[in-house]
Amino acid sequence: MDFEFLESESEFRDEVKSFLAEALDADVQSASASSPGVFAEPDIGLGWHQKLYERGWIAPDWPVEYGGTGWTALQKYIFEKECSLVGAPKLPVMGMQLLGPSIYTFGTDAQKENLLPRILSGEDYWCQGFSEPNSGSDLASLQATAVRDGDNYIVNGSKIWTTHGHHANKIFCLLRTEKAERPQQGISFILLDLDQPGISVKPIITLAGDHEVNQVFFDDAVTPVENLVGEEGQGWEIAKFLLENERGGSCHAPELLADLERLDLAASQEIFEDDCKVSETSTWRRKLAGIRLRAQALEVTELQVLANIMEGLEPGPQTSLIKFVASKVRQEVDSLAVDLFGHAALQLETQRPLYGGNAPQPIFSQGAQIATPRYLNSRAWTIFGGTNEVQANIISKTVLGL
Repeated sequence: MDFEFLESESEFRDEVKSFLAEALDADVQSASASSPGVFAEPDIGLGWHQKLYERGWIAPDWPVEYGGTGWTALQKYIFEKECSLVGAPKLPVMGMQLLGPSIYTFGTDAQKENLLPRILSGEDYWCQGFSEPNSGSDLASLQATAVRDGDNYIVNGSKIWTTHGHHANKIFCLLRTEKAERPQQGISFILLDLDQPGISVKPIITLAGDHEVNQVFFDDAVTPVENLVGEEGQGWEIAKFLLENERGGSCHAPELLADLERLDLAASQEIFEDDCKVSETSTWRRKLAGIRLRAQALEVTELQVLANIMEGLEPGPQTSLIKFVASKVRQEVDSLAVDLFGHAALQLETQRPLYGGNAPQPIFSQGAQIATPRYLNSRAWTIFGGTNEVQANIISKTVLGL
């Protein structure tokens, strides 16, 4: 999909391109291309975060008064698209996209003053503690507790599928502060330091061989009452706000479309025995066109949500549609890569990372080496952030009125 840019928007795009050409190192691009996880590892992500922070471009979604860029929805789209085209690292969303907006929307003045600058600078590395072993998609059934004890909360329980919990120094959690008749009641949004007695982080190695997620255990962990965000029992309201930002605050389509172009380029370099390029076969063109059309339809929806957010409107139920479609298209793109590389994609190198001086050498190519890990990793896309079955229910009720 092409847009007719205004002169100011074309100038902004040129500015972004110039910055990326200067600031994004080739080794970081290569490392990002060899990362099967959803987010870049800190050893490549934090450096990129710092460069964006120094440029003043780290918070496109935040209001200007809290350190945001003041960009329009189209400028944000241009920035994310240009980053996708050059393979810039995909930064974790836990602090910037999830916690930050929750703090400046529901937090106290002291929380805004103390926490937001440290999120912007990358000084604090946050993870998210929502899911629990026995809750599954029924988040309201969570059982981890925070019991008031003077000026502190005493926290007990467990959280699971905690992305980058082994890298983080802080965690924001939904915790039960009161037993209530309705499960959504009595849940509060509370912040904790991870580096303290009573908290342990245990790795979960995924099917792809990645250590991306963890289980976090709380055993009489302590956090000050001042780390309560909003009011006691307001956690469910804050969680819904946060999840709407998680599902609709990013542009997935530019990255998906850029990945499709890279696969098409790789297909043009693959030759069948009859000297026919894979990219010229009707089977390939048909598969590619179908996925590309779905990614372009997603792009239109994302732009509408971005426009609403920039106008001060709530993201709304369209974010469930974005999450539903983006996760399916992500899986289609990664499945297409495995199809393209065929037997060469059967290599499943479990050594991590797949970049740097000690990385295992690809048997066939970098694209073939990463194809299967990404395919296996993206199986989780239809689960995390609310399963696609849950999103379908939200869409049927709030969008279709069923």
